[in-house]
Parts: sequence; C-alpha cells; structure tokens
Amino acid sequence: MEIKRDLYLNKLIKRECNGLVKVVTGIRRCGKSYLLFHLYHDYLLNKGISEDHLRRPFLKSLLERAEKFALPARQSGLFHKTTH
Repeated sequence: MEIKRDLYLNKLIKRECNGLVKVVTGIRRCGKSYLLFHLYHDYLLNKGISEDHLRRPFLKSLLERAEKFALPARQSGLFHKTTH
C-alpha cells in the first residue's frame, strides 16, 4: 500500500520554480526520502524531464568514492566525530 502524500507533493510542485532550495524535514522514517526519490521523481518524469537530467544521491556512492581514494570514512567527511 502506498501513501500518496499529495499535500506535501503539491507543496513541492507549487514552489518548484521559485529559485529557492527546498528542505524537507520530519521525524525519522516518515517518508521524506520516499517523497523526493519516488513521488517527486515520478512527477518530474511524467512532466517530461529526462532521466539523465535527474540525480539521486545515495550514501553508497559516497562510500564507494571514499574507498576509491582509500580514505577512511572519518577523513572522507561522511561521518562526524562526536564527543559526549
């Protein structure tokens, strides 16, 4: 079962060409990534945007780049050292 999230999708669509960066916030596992990487992505494809003009950043690709340059995860900037 897919939750449509029409309210949030329509907010993104309404503001897509205003020149501002969009920030989607919410609690963990509430569907932020799904909204962007599936619903909004599908909307853009249906609008006629070519797949090669869309990017989907993934943590996996960042980790692969860090491994390619033989950088430990700490030095690659992927993880931040925290102090208690």
